[in-house]
Amino acid sequence: MYQAGKNTKMCDRFRGYIPVVIDVETGGFNCKTDALLELAAVMLRINDEGYIEPYQTISTHVVPFDGANIDEKSLEINGIDPWHPLRAARTEVDALGFVFTPIRKAVKEAGCTRAILVGHNAFFDLSFLNAAVERTGIRRNPFHPFSNFDTVTLSALALGQTVLARSVRAAGLEWNTDDAHSAVYDTRKTAELFCHIINRWEDLHKT
Repeated sequence: MYQAGKNTKMCDRFRGYIPVVIDVETGGFNCKTDALLELAAVMLRINDEGYIEPYQTISTHVVPFDGANIDEKSLEINGIDPWHPLRAARTEVDALGFVFTPIRKAVKEAGCTRAILVGHNAFFDLSFLNAAVERTGIRRNPFHPFSNFDTVTLSALALGQTVLARSVRAAGLEWNTDDAHSAVYDTRKTAELFCHIINRWEDLHKT
């Protein structure tokens, strides 16, 4: 049975799941029709003091799948040029393989059964991830297919905020508006926010 404290293992902390923070940048809001353009993941671990912390970031640009819709308004927000010659994007199948391989390794090393997606409005990121998995036919998806940890809900409970920037600032963490809406930056900030809330809970419940 889980108890807050220094000797907690990741496999015991979240019922056999290892949380991995994910953020996607897309060409719209429909996971079935709109392009997946960026994918970033932040790996988490429990340190020697029993606190959860980020330790590795994995990210890739993604080539829009054949026939994908790309809304210009979405590109205005995320600042992505899908066809830039220096973008060095991977196809969806290669991008998922690039991100999933270290996640599968982390699941195994932590003694966990699966990864569970952490995101701000996590249903959005999970829906695009699942749609890409379905399109590419990848069979070894390390993530739980529908469960997730949503920092919107956690932030509302712990900090009284729901917007990512406001939640991060309310937690006393740094936020740079100029860097927002990049998958890497948003993922790292979501990871910091998630760790802050979880660690705050740990401090309140240590025996």
